[in-house]
Amino acid sequence: MVLKQYYLGCLAHASYLLADEVSRIAVVVDPQRDIQQYLDDADRLGVKIRHVFLTHFHADFLAGHLELRDRCGADIRLGSKAQAEYSFVPMKDGEALEFTRMRLQVLETPGHTIESISILVFDLQKDATKPHAVLTGDTLFIGDVGRPDLRASLGWTAQALGGYLYDSLHDKLLALPDETLVYPAHGAGSLCGKQLSSDTVSTLGDQRRLNYALQPMTKEEFIRLVTADQPEAPAYFTYDAILNTREHATLDQTLRQVLKPIELDEVLRMGDAGAQILDVRDAAEFAKGHLAGSLNIGLGGQYATWAGTLLDRAKPIVIIAEPGREEEAALRLGRIGFDHVKGHLHGGMAALAERGDLVWPTERVSASMLAEELASENPPLVVDIRAPREWNTKHLEGSVNIPLNHLQERIAEVPRTRRIAVHCAGGYRSSIAVSILNQYGITNLIELAGGITAWEAARYPVVSST
Repeated sequence: MVLKQYYLGCLAHASYLLADEVSRIAVVVDPQRDIQQYLDDADRLGVKIRHVFLTHFHADFLAGHLELRDRCGADIRLGSKAQAEYSFVPMKDGEALEFTRMRLQVLETPGHTIESISILVFDLQKDATKPHAVLTGDTLFIGDVGRPDLRASLGWTAQALGGYLYDSLHDKLLALPDETLVYPAHGAGSLCGKQLSSDTVSTLGDQRRLNYALQPMTKEEFIRLVTADQPEAPAYFTYDAILNTREHATLDQTLRQVLKPIELDEVLRMGDAGAQILDVRDAAEFAKGHLAGSLNIGLGGQYATWAGTLLDRAKPIVIIAEPGREEEAALRLGRIGFDHVKGHLHGGMAALAERGDLVWPTERVSASMLAEELASENPPLVVDIRAPREWNTKHLEGSVNIPLNHLQERIAEVPRTRRIAVHCAGGYRSSIAVSILNQYGITNLIELAGGITAWEAARYPVVSST
């Protein structure tokens, strides 16, 4: 039996390939949308991918189940409570796929979503009665459990799903042996929970001891605990959850359409007509000079999450990238179902070499330079665009907190008659914020290079609201 984990750091997403080398059949669980790595490993192992499971309809990424169906002829298997446009095999509690040396048995574990399942993995060569591992999807994470509040728009309350989650954990997963390996669908950085570990595998015994949500408590106490203090979910989560239930174009079809170069004059025309010009270079390069009006979301950070949060799904996207990185930018948007990229600026920023009138720089300052300005007679207003929890922990005295994901709707709170100093934790989000402010005509601003991290490293003071 082969069990391989694939971990996609930018989405904190884990997927799995399980293979029985005797029957030469493979199963993929919770695949990412770009499926080539599964195909390559199946070829290397000499197995055929015949089945693909989704443990639930994921909200934070578009899964690759349709891609594997179309490329390999794999059947799609979902929990019995799932509803989808495409054909699938519904799997009830206790039902199994049996191979020569491997058995996969479904546990229905609703809570994160109503259709959620976990999959017991038996290595039949070692023990046919005790599971070797359990793939828990978003029901149980390392250090956390799945949040039950993401289906409100689909008619489920967090309290109702929280009750189901308690029962799934206590009646199904905690009944398994301590030595059972736990393989979840997400790790640290995912917004599907609030304190996920950076570990990508654990044992049930360790989770029983160490996971805060698995400690002895009543169902009511559990529901209060898991519904409190959850991070704000990006708007695209509901979009992706619904899209994962629908028949849609595969990634190969999408990328063939979007990877075309567009000349500068046409990009400008498209921008005037409402297209979103997305500059995916890092913050330092963006600051040196960028196309006026473009939005900066760099490939080096949580690119897909912020793109899904800030981009309009109804308006076309044109990418500006370092030459050679256009496909990566489009692919990573495709992973969250943002398929409305129309192409990229031909030549990248080099296309603007003779059009200095269209190129804007951003004034980035060091901590000492900002401190000097703050001590002047006319100090800038410091706008901290981190999340409220970050701001409450520590911030510059006198700063105003407008979280990045709410900056556009709260743009009226940013004064136009005063110099603005923008910062985040390290400089990634502040570059996004600067590009948004520029789009609204707010240009008398500076950006703190290195964010509050650089400010503290220079030994300047911070205050707390906690």
